[in-house]
Amino acid sequence: MRLRLFPQENAGLELLSRMAGVVVRGSGTLSEVLGAEPADYERLAEHMHQLDAECTDLHFALMTQMRSSFINPLPREDLYGLSLTLMSAMESLDAAAEVTALYRLTGISGRAAEQLEVIGRQAELTVGAMRRLASLEDLDEYWIEMLRLSKRSERTHRIWMSELLRDHKPLTYARHRDLADQLAGTSLALRRCATAVGGILVRES
Repeated sequence: MRLRLFPQENAGLELLSRMAGVVVRGSGTLSEVLGAEPADYERLAEHMHQLDAECTDLHFALMTQMRSSFINPLPREDLYGLSLTLMSAMESLDAAAEVTALYRLTGISGRAAEQLEVIGRQAELTVGAMRRLASLEDLDEYWIEMLRLSKRSERTHRIWMSELLRDHKPLTYARHRDLADQLAGTSLALRRCATAVGGILVRES
């Protein structure tokens, strides 16, 4: 553990962890959307909008906390960058729920559930990793596992695209691809969060 000379204010890291927790809840809500009847899409999509708003509020709370605190656990630009990646992940989940409702998608591929499994795991790992940034302990394993999960997501996305092209007409393909791209974007945003953590580890070690 690296020795630090000054007391740490960890409220920012707790806010980041809470943002990752919202992404966990968002992945669960999207699972509900994909398993629901089209008549329930709008209600569940509205719940997702509320989660997106909660994540944005936490981002703004972090901005306020950084401005008002003399000592932060990490440089402000690191906290800001991590917050942006988590907000981006939640925005992609929100968009996935919205396009499902707008297009009233049916016959959604099981690849969507595979992607959500990866996203949920990525978000769960990130919840704990944000808190551990105060000590920088056990974060190498986090970065490695996030990279592995991201590669799995990329492979699933490529397979899903090939199946959509094979099995659907252009309009249906385009609508389902919109959903697939939003899920891939969520996983990528969470990978960017882990990459940023890796950069912090290299700089601070």
